[in-house]
Amino acid sequence: MKLGNANWEGTLEAMTLVMVRISGLMVFAPVFSSAAIPVRVKAAFVLAVSFLVAPVVAAFPRAHAELGMLPVLGELSVGLVLGMTLSLLFAALDFAGQVMGFQFSFSLVNLMDPNAPVQTPLLGQMFGLLGTLVVVGAGLDRTLLAALLRTFAAAPVGTVTLDPHAGLAIVTMAGGIFAAALQLSAPVIGATLLAELAVALAGKLSPQLPVMAMTVPLKTLVGFGVLIGSLALWPHWIEARFAALLDDAGRLLATAAGAA
Repeated sequence: MKLGNANWEGTLEAMTLVMVRISGLMVFAPVFSSAAIPVRVKAAFVLAVSFLVAPVVAAFPRAHAELGMLPVLGELSVGLVLGMTLSLLFAALDFAGQVMGFQFSFSLVNLMDPNAPVQTPLLGQMFGLLGTLVVVGAGLDRTLLAALLRTFAAAPVGTVTLDPHAGLAIVTMAGGIFAAALQLSAPVIGATLLAELAVALAGKLSPQLPVMAMTVPLKTLVGFGVLIGSLALWPHWIEARFAALLDDAGRLLATAAGAA
């Protein structure tokens, strides 16, 4: 289907389905769904990419560019699968910040998340910003956009269906949030527990020692020292987990397209 042909109706249908798929990325995917990006910028980006991509993807062998309720929902589910899968990474970072906040005695220190009308732990929001910085700095946002464009070959436009098995797979992957958060916070948890144990032993040896006044500052200093020392390994972990989740999302979309 070429733009030079008279079949503008088919071209507009293909462009609409492509627009729905790309707009799903802007709604659900991390970084792209950030409230810091103006809505007009997102809309202009979606329109520009859809206009450029639609003639190409509509010419794929298995493409079926016809408007309807099921095709629109199927295209929207592509962005949903990508966004929900990659958001597990930021959920793990947020949970790790919450776990470390308890160890640092920051459990009551919450901030209003600008991307959602909820309060988030101080360290959780800091780790979320760190994850965004790593994703943008490493070019993973461009990798995500390229992966979305590659889905038009694995899952041609108009052939994706809402697969309940994909939702079940995402729920199963969500169970790894707890393990990933513990993996990130394990050094800090171990260091703060050792510091608390040392203060408790010192209190037994010297009853006049102000144990309660020393525990919180010592745990905070030791925890932050270990956290700063381990932050050098976090970008590699974030990049590896991002790539793994992106591969999982690609497999889910390929399965959904094959079931159509």
